[in-house]
Amino acid sequence: MAKHIVLLCSLDTKPREADYLRECIDALGATSIVINIGYGRPARTERTISAAEVAAAASSDIDDVRSMKDTGAASTIMMQGAIICVQQLLLDGRCDGIVSFGGASNTTLATGVMKTVPAGIPKLVVSSAAGIPAYAAGYFGSRDITIMHSVVDLAGLNDLTRTFLKQGAGAICGMAEASDGPVGPDASRRLVAVSGFRFAETCCQATMAELEDRDYAVIPFHAQGVGENAMENLLAQGLFIGVVDIVPAGLSEHMFGGNRAARAERLEAAGRIGIPQVISTSGFDMISCGPLARRDNNDPLWTKRRLAERVYTVPDRFRVEARTTPEEVAEIGRAVAGKLNQASGPVTVVVPTKGWSSLSVEGADLYDPQADAALVPAMKSALNPEITVEEVDNALNTKSFGRLLARRLDEMIQDQNAGVPSA
Repeated sequence: MAKHIVLLCSLDTKPREADYLRECIDALGATSIVINIGYGRPARTERTISAAEVAAAASSDIDDVRSMKDTGAASTIMMQGAIICVQQLLLDGRCDGIVSFGGASNTTLATGVMKTVPAGIPKLVVSSAAGIPAYAAGYFGSRDITIMHSVVDLAGLNDLTRTFLKQGAGAICGMAEASDGPVGPDASRRLVAVSGFRFAETCCQATMAELEDRDYAVIPFHAQGVGENAMENLLAQGLFIGVVDIVPAGLSEHMFGGNRAARAERLEAAGRIGIPQVISTSGFDMISCGPLARRDNNDPLWTKRRLAERVYTVPDRFRVEARTTPEEVAEIGRAVAGKLNQASGPVTVVVPTKGWSSLSVEGADLYDPQADAALVPAMKSALNPEITVEEVDNALNTKSFGRLLARRLDEMIQDQNAGVPSA
């Protein structure tokens, strides 16, 4: 059966280029479906969802959109409408891959749509803006979007633009043929998510090994902000049956402006879908604020938080980790409680009392048991009483603590499967 490839394009500005890409896709045996996200002059192309239909899907009129002076607002309407159109195609089984092409504006709009498409459905943008460092990460973020740099502006048909558009067609069609479709829940795989980073590596490896010994398939996520966002996305997609969140500090980094900041929604997805989650505390002992040159340049984070007056450590020339204060740790505790109180499934918080990372154990630079001690009282003061907080006389970055976290998750999953409320 032919694969359906959705082509997001602006037919008001690039109709010939869109027709050529569509023809290349069709020549490879796939069926193209064009969604016109351009809101300039009307355009017609075979198998097209028109700009008027896209605007209508967002409860707007295309003439009103075209008359808007605020191009940002107009683009947002077209993005919202295209998202709805693509979701309907997914429901109808007519979206096996999605592709777009263009410059910065079209890439921004198209990738905004692609970010709502489930993981596993191939997504490709052929973009002349792919090489702009300030933009690139924002285009794909924490999603499985592939960016192909077109080198030249994709305006008009010439030897170079034809080459790149034809290669784009080959790429998206090949990806669609190789794809097994959206990645979704599969009880037989028993997938669990684990967050981790370098300063909790021993713990993370022990957690994963113990879970694998208990017949779980473990997917690790690097807790550097983007990785945590990716984990939240896939948790929301229903891919996992549980999560051991060893390093949930993307939340505190977001709160304080650190380099590893995740989205504000961190620590919400697992609770929203009701799967068991074990939460620990690694990363709450530090603010990531490197490189060190920021200290000498009156960087706003360094000045606002007065980081130069604190204890901090420099693992390498890119990274600087400043110790969190007791007041900040208490603030984290209350914020974590607010997130976990929303959970519809079982939650256990496991707090080690002898250091939360390799940087904050006794003898290490960020060792501060007084600051660590501020967490639990603040958390408990705001936490639903049915949520368990377990304090363990151990350091986090140890094999024994990692194995304990794995056992706790296993117990919670078994209790949930047996219909037993978790303590």
